[in-house]
Amino acid sequence: MKDLVNELQLKIEKLENEISFKNGLISMLSHDSKELFGNFLWIIEALEDKTISEENFFNLLPQIKSDAQKNLQTIDDSNSWLKTQYGEFKIKPEKIIMMDLFHHFEEKYATQLKEKSIKFYFKGDPNAFVATDRLLLEYVLDKILNNAVKYSLPGQDIYLQEVTEGNQVTLSVIDFGTGMAEKYVSAIFTYENAVFQGTAGEKGVGLSLKIVKNFVSLMHGNIQIISAENEGTTVSLFFYVKFTE
Repeated sequence: MKDLVNELQLKIEKLENEISFKNGLISMLSHDSKELFGNFLWIIEALEDKTISEENFFNLLPQIKSDAQKNLQTIDDSNSWLKTQYGEFKIKPEKIIMMDLFHHFEEKYATQLKEKSIKFYFKGDPNAFVATDRLLLEYVLDKILNNAVKYSLPGQDIYLQEVTEGNQVTLSVIDFGTGMAEKYVSAIFTYENAVFQGTAGEKGVGLSLKIVKNFVSLMHGNIQIISAENEGTTVSLFFYVKFTE
């Protein structure tokens, strides 16, 4: 009887988390879209009414572009999450070699890394692997690495680190960038955190990390973020199931 009650409590907690996630996602999409189109409409009407000069109009365009890019990223992230909500979505575990994954991201981020003179390194066993859904894992690591690049200063290093102990595989993305204060770390998975700005002016609202946490849960893993202001951030993923040779 006790086991049944515990099982029901876990299911209730899972449903509550899913409802909270969906409500937060809808709220963020609604707010950001309204803000973007509201600003865009205001600037056009101001130009039409001649309450703003053409020079000031064109000066505001970079900010409008930046806001549009931020909202487009939000929509892309939301679409990725929606794909896991249709029908009976099930993860498809496969053996993923860590060095192959590292080289994939090394190539994908070559331009951004070069622009900031950032070196990207792999630490761990070159033959290490994890068994999980490739699409979900690549999305998760992509978003974490994107943040690492975004919040790193020129010339700093970033590491993809693998540690295998028994049946647990830990994958960490480590950077030495701007980091975050503790109050932001504790709120990163809620919908109350601030808008963050990268070292090259890039903007982010943290939605991708909320979806990352959701995807890590789908892969039956856990996520941990350790960060300190001006010292960098380490995002670690913990998986407990892997293929045996």
